[in-house]
Amino acid sequence: MTERRFEGKVALVTGGDSGIGRAVVNLYAREGADVAIVFLPAEAADAKETQRLVEACGRQCLLLPGDLTDASFCQKAIDQTVREFGKLDILVSNAAYQNRIPSLEKVTDQEFDRTFQTNIYAYFWLCRAAIKHLQPGSSIIVTSSETGLEGAKNLLAYSATKGAINAFTKTLAMELVEKGIRVNAVAPGPVWTPLNTADRGASAAKVAKFGSQTMFGRPAQPEEIAPAYVFLASEADSSFITGIVLEQMGKTAAG
Repeated sequence: MTERRFEGKVALVTGGDSGIGRAVVNLYAREGADVAIVFLPAEAADAKETQRLVEACGRQCLLLPGDLTDASFCQKAIDQTVREFGKLDILVSNAAYQNRIPSLEKVTDQEFDRTFQTNIYAYFWLCRAAIKHLQPGSSIIVTSSETGLEGAKNLLAYSATKGAINAFTKTLAMELVEKGIRVNAVAPGPVWTPLNTADRGASAAKVAKFGSQTMFGRPAQPEEIAPAYVFLASEADSSFITGIVLEQMGKTAAG
């Protein structure tokens, strides 16, 4: 029997209750990892279903409900994971918030702050709390987006956070490489996740056409994106890769 990539490893995945996060958690568990997942309390039912999937693989799943816009909660999530499992090997900062707003003038300070606090501040807080626990061979992976590379109309705040994530990732990779810790980002294009329907600024017509601009004529499914997180977390597969933004965008069609 082939040895599983993450046998005896511990991963923490934010937004692990659904979408890309759940798909990543499921693959990590199948590869032998115990997993902690962070989710909003309102998503507890989805989180318990993710926990069931992990336990079906014979692994443990720690549920960590809370709000990532709170720096103290980010610290607590890392501390609880290490206390429960004794260590941390893989950190995946995946949770995100987006809301389509038609013009700059309509972007409120509150909206801008919430987007940055969820998408980039939480990443910063989690990394800062995790670094002292990560050993050589550990990995940090963050979910970026095509919007961080190309921008996106009506997603000014969200796109700005994803651009910040890319720069933060490349810089942190330079800092941590001497400690044997790799830091990388995955930049999906359109992916069918609960984030799409939760976007209050997206009309039904836009949702219906979501992803149609890719060369595949459709959005990706989370299960198509998740293997990249296995690849980037695995020393056997990507030990010489750090500081990259791995595009999984389905490439937009010309014209």
